[in-house]
Amino acid sequence: MVRASFTILRDAGNGLCKTLSEILVCPLSKQPLRYCEETNSLISDAIGVSFPIKDGIPCLVPNDGKITETEDTSKTDDSVDSSSTKN
Repeated sequence: MVRASFTILRDAGNGLCKTLSEILVCPLSKQPLRYCEETNSLISDAIGVSFPIKDGIPCLVPNDGKITETEDTSKTDDSVDSSSTKN
């Protein structure tokens, strides 16, 4: 057990250990989290919240979560608006 914990902590500097990311779930929705290398955070796609990873430790306290911007919905809204104006 100690050896496994050491391995997880040692690898924490390189993002998030795959084993740990498979176990963690969103504290609010209880759905799986997705790791984002760009922002070094765990994202709950179910509710659109991003949880930061500080010094290799995921901060899954609900107050630490930040609402993510949904760029995909704005793109689909633009395409719907442009198609409706053509008719």
